[in-house]
Amino acid sequence: MVLAIFLYWILWRPLAQTSGTVLALTGDRATIKRDAKGVPHIEAASLDDAFFAQGYATAQDRLWQMDYLRRAALGELAEVVGPAALENDRESRQYRIGRLAATQERELNDADRRVLAAYARGVNYFIEKAQGKFPIEFTVLRYEPRQWRISDTLAIGLMMYKSMTTSWKFDLAKHAMLDGGDQDKVNRLFPVRTGEEVQPGSNAWAVNGAHSSTGKPILASDPHMEWSFPAIWYFAHLKAPGLNVTGSSLPGIPGIVIGHNDHIAWGMTNLGYDVQDLYLEKVVSPTQYEFRGVAQPFKTETELIRVKGARTVELIQQVTNHGPIIVSEPSRQYSLRWMAAELPTFHFPLVQLNQATNWDEFEAALEDYPGPAQNFVYADTAGNIGYQVAGILPIRKRFDGSIPVDGASGEFEWEGVIPFDELPSSFNPESGMIITSNQNPFPDDTPYQVNGMFAPYYRAHQIEMRLGSKPTWTPEQMTGIQTDVYSSFSLFLGQQAVAAVEKRKATNPALSDAVRLLKEWDGQMMEGKAAPLIATFLFQHLRKAIAEKASPGKGTGYEYNIAPAVIEHLLRERPASWFPDWDQLLVREFVDAIEEGQRIQGKNVNKWDYGVYTELALNHPILSRIPLLNRIGFSKYFGTDAMPMRGSSTTVKQTSRRLGPSMRFVADLSQWDNSMYNLTLGQSGQFLSRHYKDQWESYLRGGSFVLPFQSVRGDETLVLSPSGK
Repeated sequence: MVLAIFLYWILWRPLAQTSGTVLALTGDRATIKRDAKGVPHIEAASLDDAFFAQGYATAQDRLWQMDYLRRAALGELAEVVGPAALENDRESRQYRIGRLAATQERELNDADRRVLAAYARGVNYFIEKAQGKFPIEFTVLRYEPRQWRISDTLAIGLMMYKSMTTSWKFDLAKHAMLDGGDQDKVNRLFPVRTGEEVQPGSNAWAVNGAHSSTGKPILASDPHMEWSFPAIWYFAHLKAPGLNVTGSSLPGIPGIVIGHNDHIAWGMTNLGYDVQDLYLEKVVSPTQYEFRGVAQPFKTETELIRVKGARTVELIQQVTNHGPIIVSEPSRQYSLRWMAAELPTFHFPLVQLNQATNWDEFEAALEDYPGPAQNFVYADTAGNIGYQVAGILPIRKRFDGSIPVDGASGEFEWEGVIPFDELPSSFNPESGMIITSNQNPFPDDTPYQVNGMFAPYYRAHQIEMRLGSKPTWTPEQMTGIQTDVYSSFSLFLGQQAVAAVEKRKATNPALSDAVRLLKEWDGQMMEGKAAPLIATFLFQHLRKAIAEKASPGKGTGYEYNIAPAVIEHLLRERPASWFPDWDQLLVREFVDAIEEGQRIQGKNVNKWDYGVYTELALNHPILSRIPLLNRIGFSKYFGTDAMPMRGSSTTVKQTSRRLGPSMRFVADLSQWDNSMYNLTLGQSGQFLSRHYKDQWESYLRGGSFVLPFQSVRGDETLVLSPSGK
């Protein structure tokens, strides 16, 4: 009985009210109808009321996640979770996200401010109504959420910007390896603009009617991001005068990020363009640094980080004309220049994007897109498809931004930004297909110094091969491409190892079964198979050896960041300056890889299982760590069971224990109600909601759900009424 009361009080009472009528701060009556998967379909008499309702509905399902995201962005997590979050808070404060968000808020135009304010009012109205029955996370951590602010939304946007553009740590890694390493070899491991870099994998593509069974375009988008519990995306449908749009939103941010309206559909992938530079500052005194021969005063900022159960931490930060000192060592002070900190102007163009009805209006919305820079894929009901890079990208003329540069000389400053009309773009290409998988879109003759973490060709090539394998495709078949786990790289690597063993007539008994398994393998990175695991271990050992060759004693720190394409090109070229006998290297690392695998999964290679190696369980970041819940065996219910995962870093479905497809979306331009989607978990962050993780099993199978648009069914309708009637 006590347990039942406990569960009712902290888990059942906070559940969202999804039917009936509530008095609301709207100008007119608005409705929130939830469909079979909990997606809110919002209909309102004005844009203000639509975004108010979006804020209200999102908070109903994801309030704690929204609070967690804004605290993570602002560096305020330690205040509620304790010292474990202190390093996150330090970094967020170093990036000055709270200060940047405040600056952006001051620069908002009236239209943007109105949208963000309406959304904030909706969130705050729910917070007021939920007093005394907040979600369990607030109860466990013993705090209540404060009111939502416009700057909180902007801070979450900046945190997403940070997560997609942080490259300065790679600059330091390259610099460290160059210090004492072989310059040519190190540069080979850190390719600039070649598309051989490491890049978390997102995919988006569109085909025109000639490649579609419907005669109209089909668009697919599956952004890959770090695993999140709840899911990072929240689907919604917003309908008001001048607006009818559905798709994925980010909790805390109004509007739809990826989706479709009555006329167009769009998806996106991260561009990966380098928008960060490190500057080695010349410090002339504790309060001054030098720039172009003149002593300049540091701007000093003091941040107070409150820590639950511990003393408040004071962070004193010095800021130069380039940005904050991000790395402070006795002999070196590096400042960070980041485009998000110095946008020429700031706009919030999501609403304009959501309202676009054709390519010209879509382009006009993207011209105001501040970042993080993205590859946008477009399709419309008139039969057109298009591609556009959008974001604010710095112009470098005397350096490429791949290593720290001298900050005192003034010789390495950014010289404006690349004009929007000179960014890569395509409309109705002759092939009838557009594919972006984070690869470098800039042509060889671009006049700009391009640098970035652009993905190798593996995923884009596999998508192109699949799409070209038959004349036409149905929307349903696109999900099969999104879940493709063929790795041409891993298959190539395995074949290289087999050839080396046979060429050198290696007789190590540990290799015989492994060689046979690799010979029989088809390159599918599937659970239940040993060959994918053999290739994975071989790759890990090979890149370690190559990194150490480039920079002895300093390569270890970079070994896990070497892109597979770098390894493949070295193996194809086999330069003698690296290793006099590449076959000998392959056999040696092959033996070491098998020995490591035997320590992990047993002596019998035939029984190895790639799925055991990739096994993943998603755990709630807070509730999975509560001692009381663990003692009674209850915390496991807040997460997922451990499941074997398919895919690798070089497959269309890029999967690891760190990241994977954060959602899948397919738009059918011939019939919107045939469009499909799948979240990782579910719409709700409320444990007892039936939509807490009702999409997980389908996600694992590569399934999908219909995303209603024109014919919305649902027996749960909540009316927001200014009169309460």
